[in-house]
Amino acid sequence: MKEVLIGRKSEQMQLQRCLDSGRSEFVVIYGRRRVGKTFLVRQFFKNNFTFSYVGAHNFSQREQLANFARAIKEYGKMLVTPTFGSWIDAFESLKELIKALPAEERKVIFLDEMPWIDNTRLSFVKALENFWNGWGASRNDIVLIACGSSTSWMVDKLIMNKGGLHNRITASINLRPFTLNETEQYLAHQGFTWDRYTIVECYMILGGVPFYLSKLDHHEHSLANNIDNLFFGPNAILRNEFDELYQALFAHADKYITIVRTLANHREGLTVKQIANITGITGGWLTRILENLLRSEFIITFNQYGNKNRNKIIRLCDFFTLFWLKHVEHDSGKDINFWSHSLHSPSLAVWRGFTFELVVFLHLQQVKSALGIDRILNSSSSWRSSRSSEKTQIDLIIERADRIINLCEIKFCETPYIITKEYAMKLRTRMAVFQNETQSRKSLVNTMITTYGLVPGKHSAVAQSEVIMDDLFVE
Repeated sequence: MKEVLIGRKSEQMQLQRCLDSGRSEFVVIYGRRRVGKTFLVRQFFKNNFTFSYVGAHNFSQREQLANFARAIKEYGKMLVTPTFGSWIDAFESLKELIKALPAEERKVIFLDEMPWIDNTRLSFVKALENFWNGWGASRNDIVLIACGSSTSWMVDKLIMNKGGLHNRITASINLRPFTLNETEQYLAHQGFTWDRYTIVECYMILGGVPFYLSKLDHHEHSLANNIDNLFFGPNAILRNEFDELYQALFAHADKYITIVRTLANHREGLTVKQIANITGITGGWLTRILENLLRSEFIITFNQYGNKNRNKIIRLCDFFTLFWLKHVEHDSGKDINFWSHSLHSPSLAVWRGFTFELVVFLHLQQVKSALGIDRILNSSSSWRSSRSSEKTQIDLIIERADRIINLCEIKFCETPYIITKEYAMKLRTRMAVFQNETQSRKSLVNTMITTYGLVPGKHSAVAQSEVIMDDLFVE
């Protein structure tokens, strides 16, 4: 099947603008591993590069330079492979390659997995600065694409660079996982005919990570069979992905894994102070780890209602990580059909409920559009009762400039949801507790976010607005 570029419309527009600008451009593309950064660049430019080089993981500087030299030989159509003693030498050779080409020709330079090229002596970054500031930026024919999965490196060393590359980046693209809409498009192109309920379940396991989605087999009609094959079968290709993912993305990966394990065990979220108390990781280390996890979009933060700038709630939102820690890590490997055999277990129902909440959180724009409030200034937060006698909490609150607050309740179920008398009373009580504690004078609206909507009945009127699963698929 021919590979095509699904979605990524705004990213393609940015790349096209840089290609057409008539001046030299330094473009940084970053995002978590497996999200499709390289595929985006290669598909957009149709592999028509003046020069392309991919860094190698755990290679020494000498090995990296040798590989770079071989790439120079290939693109420069040289008979002999050059020898470089430093990155300054390597970039000087790249200059000569570029200068030999027609002046009117646009030159696209693609440096992939850039964090792997770098080393602790920073010689690569300094040579890059010298190449761009001393030569490339003054021309009008170069598009330099810098790509990498280590988001912290890409942001610190390039985008937020305080040295020679300060304010030299002309465009940055943070490539995110697919939305539900893009996931649906991708699966349709791959030949899947799954309904949206199944696609959401798939999303709750693999997220919108294109590489993981590409491993699904459309000949296996069942999602459950696919998940068994990917994680639990004898040749499960994603079974060891967890360690590879964190080791490739983060230095001191063990500390990052400690944090994500802690958050996975507290699905409702934790404050920074709570994370520090549980893990023993504090101070600058904790700040940096959380910052890098946030940049890589492994976690999300929510303000607590009424405390916008402090005590934020942090939740793990990487679906693959959550699934692996919950269901794969502790599997003994004896049941190669573990997922198929667990579909109707109570624990899986609980897992689906928590995970669907994250799907909603990551599609808040679609929720707001469905409610018709996307053009109204609004803010999202969560809330927990401060009174020890109360266990009331609201995971999603949307406070609007028109003096209305949506108190959202999220339910994942296989059929339209029935609001019983008891549940209606729970929603009314929750609203009363919230109003009493916050002393809010704004109008409160109970909003139900479900898969298939509500069953009409005498108690369903307690929900004044609804959002359904289909609304989350809007582009």
